[in-house]
Amino acid sequence: MRKVIAAVYLTLDGVMENPTWTGPYFNDELARAQHALLFASEALLLGRVTYEGFAAAWPDVTDEQGFADRMNTMPKFVASRTLAAATWHATLLAGDAPAAVAALRQQPGQNLLLYGSGQLADTLRQHNLIDEYRLMVFPVVRGRGQRFFREGSAPTDFVLTDSQRTSTGVSLLTYHPAA
Repeated sequence: MRKVIAAVYLTLDGVMENPTWTGPYFNDELARAQHALLFASEALLLGRVTYEGFAAAWPDVTDEQGFADRMNTMPKFVASRTLAAATWHATLLAGDAPAAVAALRQQPGQNLLLYGSGQLADTLRQHNLIDEYRLMVFPVVRGRGQRFFREGSAPTDFVLTDSQRTSTGVSLLTYHPAA
């Protein structure tokens, strides 16, 4: 059975929206962590907004470490109620996104990596479909913006299973839902 891993960049106040604030803090340590996470995954899960942003930017990116090649060639599953078609090695999840993701989890293979995609992540969390949370917390406060754990979300307990800190002050936190 595959695991769904949610990976998200967050500010100290929980904002995930438009993470242009990551630039000054991104370094080789964070790049290695992201590389390991991507290469331990078989496919990406994306909401429409994240998919559209990634599909517009990533196809033109190259690198020597193979991250861009992996990102550009791996399968993507996109949850959207409005897209009629998808490109960039993407498949639209038909119908009910939680049911489609539950079916994907039952297939053999590596992890399904959910990048950003706040609305999809919130929906999947409500259906207990996220197995692991990789939160990269940056030492910055935005004050406003879309938060990863949204107001009105059902209370959820988590267990911290790993923590690291980069030299630029980014906390890499791994949580699993409590039993």
